[in-house]
Amino acid sequence: MSVDAPAALIGDPTRATFLLALEDKDALPLSELARLAGVGNSTASIQLGKLVDGGLLSVERHGRHRYFRLASTEVATALEALAAIAPDRRKSGDRPLPNGIRAARTCYDHLAGEVGVALLDGLRREGIVEGEVELTPAGRARLEALGVDLEPTRRPLTKLCLDWTERRYHLAGALGAALTQRMFELGWIERTATSRAVRVTRKGRGGLLSLGAEL
Repeated sequence: MSVDAPAALIGDPTRATFLLALEDKDALPLSELARLAGVGNSTASIQLGKLVDGGLLSVERHGRHRYFRLASTEVATALEALAAIAPDRRKSGDRPLPNGIRAARTCYDHLAGEVGVALLDGLRREGIVEGEVELTPAGRARLEALGVDLEPTRRPLTKLCLDWTERRYHLAGALGAALTQRMFELGWIERTATSRAVRVTRKGRGGLLSLGAEL
């Protein structure tokens, strides 16, 4: 398998700006992506077309507007992994990340940041997952009782994702997504208005503690 083509697509500064912006948002129109990258609409259209053709983005039409989003969870995971091996901004003197993003955020559709890492640690302590990251029978029963949707999907049930701010792993895969969705439904975490940072509520602190997460 060759990584040349996706690496070349991601390595362009303009295209990288588009990808990172779409990791932060569900979907954005061409004009907004052009503004974020500081390029004209025609340039943005060409570069976005390359990302679509390369399988990194998908596009939908709504009236006269085209909305772009990451093509898959694998693209989001690849971006997170690349960020994990990038120079640490805390050491480089660059402007630090906002506390909210570092503390808790969504990594495509699962929980990341300090809280995401703490959650995986807690699931292991509670025996909900074991080994590299395998759901135990007792863990399945416990999560189903919590209302987590564990119906089979095409995605792997459990998967480790390297957290780019903590330099440790958080839980991804279908279980990571379903557990995160359930935490939103239960009011344990809330989305913020301007980014993929999430806020842990007072109720959520107790809920996460019940899963062994030490915040």
